[in-house]
Amino acid sequence: MSNELIIVGGGLAGAEAAWQAAEAGIDVCLYEMRPGVQTPAHETAWLAELVCSNSLGSDLPHKAPGLLKAELRGLGSLILACAAETAVPAGSSLAVDREAFAQRVTECISGHPRITLVGEEVTAIPGTPTIIASGPLTSSSLSTDIGRLTGEEHLYFYDAVSPIVQAETIDMSIAFRQSRYDRGEHEEGDYINCPMTRDEYEAFVEALVSAETITLKQFEREDPHFFEGCMPVEAMAVRGRDALAFGPMRPVGLLDPRTGRRPYAVVQLRQDNLVGSLYNIVGFQTNLRWPEQKRVLRLIPGLADAEFARYGMMHRNTYINSPAMLQPTMQYRNRADLFFAGQIVGVEGYVGNAGTGLLAGINAARLLRGRHPVIMPPTTMLGALCHYVTHAAGRDFQPMKANFGILPPLPPRPGKEERGRYYAERSLTAMRRFAREHGLRYDSHIAAAIEST
Repeated sequence: MSNELIIVGGGLAGAEAAWQAAEAGIDVCLYEMRPGVQTPAHETAWLAELVCSNSLGSDLPHKAPGLLKAELRGLGSLILACAAETAVPAGSSLAVDREAFAQRVTECISGHPRITLVGEEVTAIPGTPTIIASGPLTSSSLSTDIGRLTGEEHLYFYDAVSPIVQAETIDMSIAFRQSRYDRGEHEEGDYINCPMTRDEYEAFVEALVSAETITLKQFEREDPHFFEGCMPVEAMAVRGRDALAFGPMRPVGLLDPRTGRRPYAVVQLRQDNLVGSLYNIVGFQTNLRWPEQKRVLRLIPGLADAEFARYGMMHRNTYINSPAMLQPTMQYRNRADLFFAGQIVGVEGYVGNAGTGLLAGINAARLLRGRHPVIMPPTTMLGALCHYVTHAAGRDFQPMKANFGILPPLPPRPGKEERGRYYAERSLTAMRRFAREHGLRYDSHIAAAIEST
């Protein structure tokens, strides 16, 4: 078996996998096809470019996304270390300056003495130890080869990205700063909120559902699978008049300073870069045509004169039938030295993608060093995610993000308010013991700081 590890794809999963394997003493060759071969969603040549939201989700360890972050921090995640260095205010969530974040990840990877970064497209699965982390926008040639290897028909869903607004064009005489229930880092609030009356909300919804969307190709129109976690806002609005008011536009925990009352609905904007010049519209991923986006989104109070640094867009995301193909070690069932990681395995969310990359990198390194790959405990969030995507029903397999519903239940079952803290305590304890038993790197100082919260 070759002592060099090939990793295909320089996204969150690929970069994390490369770092973990290199830190374990393995020579890594990381292939990233951009910028020579670009995708419909990416704009730069940086590794780990975030193409959807700039938020990595809740940072509270008693929330499912925060618990996953706590586990990965303890295991020495590169992605979370870079996110901490480039974080922007986002209340109790972890959000980053997307450009600074991608640049920092690229610097770390390109500067590692055991990692060779190659800017070429891989069109076929290598025959040597490999991790496929090519992401949801895997090139057609590599997708064809994956299909040839597995004999399984690919599954897919459609992911949409949110528009980004230039902050100086937001009318702050209408919009106001506040975090929900004032739970933010800054006294004035981490989010910009655009409040709506009922009449304004209904007029906006009417314009949204009647706006022209980008026409899907024929095969897409015949089977338009939208993943619930990234539902386009116009598709959500079609489900009912109040769908948005109880979804991304829910006004709970916010008071309009002009009236002293809670608005009927609200559109939130979250800081997108460190200097605070860009804000993305939270939960407003969309497939509207760009002129329609400009027209409809300017109906939002406070955004009448908004200038858009990026319009929303929608693209096809490909993922494999992991329950039929993968072991919870992230190994391909019929080839021990072939691993898959990231969104292509059906894990949803930036941190989940990085987590599967971390596990694949650790296990590939262990295999190359003559040790058995490990399976994370299912009582940990990372272990539960990997177990889900490798054990779900293959016929109707859908992507999954970190949530308490995939963890084994707690006996006896606590109340809703207590549940998250019990899950966090159990998961972090299990991860600490597991790392010690299997000789994995584990930062007890970071873990202690996390668990104390």
